[in-house]
This record gives sequence, C-alpha cells and structure tokens, in this order.
Amino acid sequence: MKATLYYRGVLSSCNYDCPYCPFSKTKDSRATLEKDKEQLQAFMDWVRGQETAGHKLSIFFNPYGEALVHRWYLDALIELSHMSHVDKVAVQTNLSVKLDWTEQLNREKAAFWATYHPGQTTEEQFVKQCMKLYDQKIAFSVGIVGVRSAFDAIAHMRSRLPKDIYLWINAFKDQKHYYTSAEIDQLTGIDPYFQLNATDYDSFRLPCDAGSTVFYVQGSGMVKRCYSDRRVIGHLYRDGLEGLSAERPCGMKKCGCYIGYIHMPQLSMKEIYAEGLLERIPAGYAARS
Repeated sequence: MKATLYYRGVLSSCNYDCPYCPFSKTKDSRATLEKDKEQLQAFMDWVRGQETAGHKLSIFFNPYGEALVHRWYLDALIELSHMSHVDKVAVQTNLSVKLDWTEQLNREKAAFWATYHPGQTTEEQFVKQCMKLYDQKIAFSVGIVGVRSAFDAIAHMRSRLPKDIYLWINAFKDQKHYYTSAEIDQLTGIDPYFQLNATDYDSFRLPCDAGSTVFYVQGSGMVKRCYSDRRVIGHLYRDGLEGLSAERPCGMKKCGCYIGYIHMPQLSMKEIYAEGLLERIPAGYAARS
C-alpha cells in the first residue's frame, strides 16, 4: 500500500512567540518532552517494520511546536530519508536551528516546509538558512502568514530568494473577508497560487483520500481521518494501514487547510504540485540536481 502519514506528537512548545499562533506561548515540561521522544521512537519502530509488509510511505512531521530543536526529530529525519520503503520525508519548521546535520540527509527524499516569521528572526538570517538548503540541493518551500503587517516583508523575501524557490503566502482566515481585491492581486503577484489557499472549499460528504491512503497519526498511535475532522478511525499500531484504510467522505462543511484540501481528488491539486505535494512545491518550480 502507498500511504501518506502526517505525524504529530505531544510536543507543543516553540522557540518563537508569533502573535497569530496559538501554540507559540507554551513551554513543555521535561516529562512532556520525554513522552514526545518515546512516542516518536515507537512510530519509528513501526515504520521500520513496514518494509517487509511491502508498504511505501511518505511522512510529514507537523508538530504544534518547533520539532528541529530536539535531536530525536533530526535523527528520525535522517534515518527515514535513507529507508528504501520511504518515498519522502518532510518537516514543517521555522528553520531556526543549525543545519550542519542536513548533510546526512538523503537529499533525493528529504524536504522542508520552511516558514518565515518576521519579527522572530531577521530576514538576513532566514535567507542564510534557506541558501544552506539551496546549496545542498535539498527541496524546500518558504511560507509566510499573509497578515497585512507582513506584506512588505513578504515582497522583500520574494526578492531575496532564488526564483526557483516557491514562496507561498498562508492566507489569514481568522477574520472573514480580510483581503481587498487589490490586496489579493498584490499577493497573487508574489504567490501565483495564493487564491487556492485563500479559498475554503465545500467538502461535506465529498470524496477525500484522508482516511483511505492519507492518515493523521497522533503520538499515541491513534489515527484521525484528518486534523479538522476529529473522528478517530483506529490505532496505527493495532490496526495497521490495511485495517485503517476505508473510503470516508468528508464530515466537515468546509476545508480551508492546505494539508486537508490537497487530498480532495476533485480539486486536482496533484496536477499542480505533482511530486512536491507534501512539501508544497508546485511542479513549475525547477528541481535542481
């Protein structure tokens, strides 16, 4: 079976404190961090065992906090990138940590979903980190939350990055009708796919790969159809992929999250992102070898 797994443990602390993020103001206890480490080790044990089962996996780490400040995530990314039955491993990160360890990654399989947070780091430092990945020919995209206070930083970051690096703007949806028509045009001029993300898609009872070939795995092993649809569909370590997989139409009225709507087949997002779907890199952005 070919499956995509989104993994999120109990980690919820971050080294940034962005005002628009609800998870930026928490600090995990030593016990919570130890539990997160143990959960990831259990997940890694399960992944190792899937080679003999004949499964092909793509894995995306998107914790509530910043994962790469913890060594166990670095070790997991390195090992997963070298597993023959893992097609891809990607991580959502603010790219604030030292990147010397990335030399150990299999660059054919590893990818980064990097987010730039103006006010939390300097533009110079973030670009420097991006260029380290770029020089190593490791695939990555760069995202910025599209709040008005960041518009200038978004435009400037676009001018600083190589043209073959996709910069996407995460539409701010906490306020309805946040953007004017002129602002939408302005942001689309920077991110040609901005309006795809600015849309909340009708999804109720519509087909979706979530729960069929795409699974949202909690650190405990419990599996949900997706993060927005909170129905628990089973347990990864008890049921396995075959036991979890079933056609499950969406139970939500709308889907406005990238990691959700990209798996709705009627939207044909795979035609836009192709092999870069997981790490959010459209097919039109050149792959470097």
